[in-house]
Amino acid sequence: MKTGEVLVIDLFAGPGGLGEGVSSVTDKEGNRPFKIGVSVEKEPSAHMTLTTRAFYRKVKDTEVGLRSYNDYLLGKLSREELFARFAKEAEQAQQETLYTPHALGDDNDDIHQRITKLVKEHGNKPRVVIGGPPCQAYSLAGRSRNAGIKNYKAEKDHRNFLYKEYLKVLSIAQPDVFVMENVRGILSAKIDGEIMFPRILKDLRAPGRVTKIVTPRYKVFSLVVDANDPTNPTYDDPTNFLIKSENYGVPQARHRVILLGVRADIEKVPRILTPFEYRSTVEQVLADLPKLRSGFSKRKDNATDWGSVVSKNATQVKRLLKTQFNQSKDLDIKPHKNLARSASQPVEYPIQMPEHLIEWYRAVEPPCVLNHETRGHMESDLLRYAYSAAYTQLSGGTSPKAKDFPRDLAPAHENWNSGSHADRFRTQAANKCSTTVTSHISKDGHYFIHYDPKQCRSLTVREAARLQTFPDNYKFEGNRTQQYVQVGNAVPPYLAQQIGKIVIELLSQSE
Repeated sequence: MKTGEVLVIDLFAGPGGLGEGVSSVTDKEGNRPFKIGVSVEKEPSAHMTLTTRAFYRKVKDTEVGLRSYNDYLLGKLSREELFARFAKEAEQAQQETLYTPHALGDDNDDIHQRITKLVKEHGNKPRVVIGGPPCQAYSLAGRSRNAGIKNYKAEKDHRNFLYKEYLKVLSIAQPDVFVMENVRGILSAKIDGEIMFPRILKDLRAPGRVTKIVTPRYKVFSLVVDANDPTNPTYDDPTNFLIKSENYGVPQARHRVILLGVRADIEKVPRILTPFEYRSTVEQVLADLPKLRSGFSKRKDNATDWGSVVSKNATQVKRLLKTQFNQSKDLDIKPHKNLARSASQPVEYPIQMPEHLIEWYRAVEPPCVLNHETRGHMESDLLRYAYSAAYTQLSGGTSPKAKDFPRDLAPAHENWNSGSHADRFRTQAANKCSTTVTSHISKDGHYFIHYDPKQCRSLTVREAARLQTFPDNYKFEGNRTQQYVQVGNAVPPYLAQQIGKIVIELLSQSE
């Protein structure tokens, strides 16, 4: 297929994980068949990130464009100056993201009008709709929060029905293929006692039944269970739509429901994702990034005081671990010297990293490390971080639960010993893939402790972005908290690229 031949409509786009992966697909001739026509996102900082990346895709193939973008990353140019230097490309990028944040359901007139215009201009060429409705109403954490809200009724929470906005776009765009992503919790979410997922599947197969618009029907396929293999279980088991990202080259145990819809008159059946022979680990993808120290919150921060506190903590941690691990006497957890709280110098070639991820992260190597700055922590939590990281190291990769913490380190939380928050302090083990990166990382970092006790901190935005497989030159806009939320809510771009390859193979075969 020719470059830009497949129109992509990206809904609930966040910072652009799905769109980044799909738009990066190349065919055998080196063409990039996918072209994003519109990306819809309502959160302002994510929308800003989305627009910056849309602009980058339009200038990256020229020397002057890439050099100017890199000057922006280095702080030599402001975003306004960069956009002014490439006014045409900036206008195209802003048009792609509708100029301002837009929310499906609230801004449908603008969104639907733009999609209708794009479909008309694109003619009979293939088109694809991608995206996933926000997951707060379906996720287990979200449902737990909702249960604590007085008089909360799921049937009155509009977020439970945002998938119907997706159906409206399917009816307008009438794509050849759609990709819909959501959290695992969507498989068990209920409204009025009815499990929602079968209804959602039924509606996706016949969007017009809900929207009252004459619309093609769709077959919905799993990306991990072969529809052509009679020995596999039927699609009646909803877990057949669950993708475990760690099986597909992503260094993160992120389990998400991803549905592949194919217009019913397309006879070809899509292939499934190809599992990797090995799993990538946290240390493999983070080891080359500059080492940093954490900071203090609730008190004045300086490197000298931090070094003294962490050195004192190291001595106490070794004493506490002595009763649990014989090898603790050989443990070196004295803090690294002369560490800063942020770093932007270019990284060395990442020797430990698997080749497929080196090619992915550094396809276009940035001139500096982006979004790599630590947060501050309470002094008492620094001791818990050091203990958790050292325990994980000595145990061979098992992060301690609440029962494993000495009484001296127990925080003043009523539920500490209840079992409901047994892993309140969780180290991301160096020798395993990470746990799911969620937007909760923006809160306190307790679930995302760095494996190196000498740094004694939680993960930075860039480290979280590595675990999510965002390319190293992917710039996250907004403040640090907003950046964490963007990364945590995204679809891993490297997984999205693999799905995009399946889609383009299917469309090429159907031609």
